[in-house]
Amino acid sequence: MEDETTTDSDISEFRMLNPVSKKAMYLSGAITIAVAVAFVAFGLYVSDAVAAFPWVLPLAVVVVVLIAAYELISPSIFYKHYRYRMDEDCIEVRRGVIFHSHTLVPVERIHQVNVSKGPILRKYGLADVTITTAGGVATLQFLDEEIAEYIASNLNDKIVAMLRARE
Repeated sequence: MEDETTTDSDISEFRMLNPVSKKAMYLSGAITIAVAVAFVAFGLYVSDAVAAFPWVLPLAVVVVVLIAAYELISPSIFYKHYRYRMDEDCIEVRRGVIFHSHTLVPVERIHQVNVSKGPILRKYGLADVTITTAGGVATLQFLDEEIAEYIASNLNDKIVAMLRARE
């Protein structure tokens, strides 16, 4: 966990996520796999599709296996390739392996900053920061709760300062 004395210089360079974020991703993936298995099992139980269409069961198994493989592999890849930073002018997020995403959000374009923590994120002391602009939404995911709160507070302070300077 980070201490509560985070400063701008601490996040002006690209940072990786806390390793505990992978645990949150794996738990979320396990829930997704369980839901997929339950959905397929229920669908096959209440349906006569297997008798009428013998290919349905193998297809359902393949779909569940693909979902499981994705949920087991993706957290490590996401973690390894996710970087973020914040300086005086912008927030920057880089992620992706096959499809690279580089999101730059100028501070002057920000309309709203929201910190969200679902039950899985709260369990691991993590939070997401959603930044809304006129052009869309950028999200910093799986941040330490203290870092997320610091980023949101810092961005709100910068926005208020810019608005006061315009008056």
